[in-house]
Amino acid sequence: MANSTQFYELIKELFLILDDGDRQLFNQFNLTATRYYALLHINEEPGISLSQLSKRLLCDKSNITRIIKSMEADGLVRRQQHQQDGRALQLYLTDYGRNLSNRVAQAHLTYNQFRFNGGEAGSNTKLVKALGSLKRQLSQKRQPPLAGPPLGGAS
Repeated sequence: MANSTQFYELIKELFLILDDGDRQLFNQFNLTATRYYALLHINEEPGISLSQLSKRLLCDKSNITRIIKSMEADGLVRRQQHQQDGRALQLYLTDYGRNLSNRVAQAHLTYNQFRFNGGEAGSNTKLVKALGSLKRQLSQKRQPPLAGPPLGGAS
């Protein structure tokens, strides 16, 4: 395997290329990547809570609250109190939000087929297995080891 710095840099560059392409696609629908994935998760799991959505999007609940309020103002999402726990909110797509989510998801699928088409026969299968293994490895090592006291701290 290549040294870890080269490996990291290559994956980071691939992420930036993919992210830029996604950003350009989502912009055609007046969406950000975060709003797209929020739509996707709410569409896949109607009634999802703000906490569950924040975990899926890897961001804090206050950020999700701000995003959902904006999406609600745009007519994409509606919040509803949970039937058993009135303190909890459940998220649902409006008809407009569901329609947009489905259209963008189809465009994203088509775009990804275009982006990843043309590799050698069987190479994508091997790559998917290797990336799945890497994902599992990195998921287990999400917390960096302690690096020592912060700079500027008391000695």
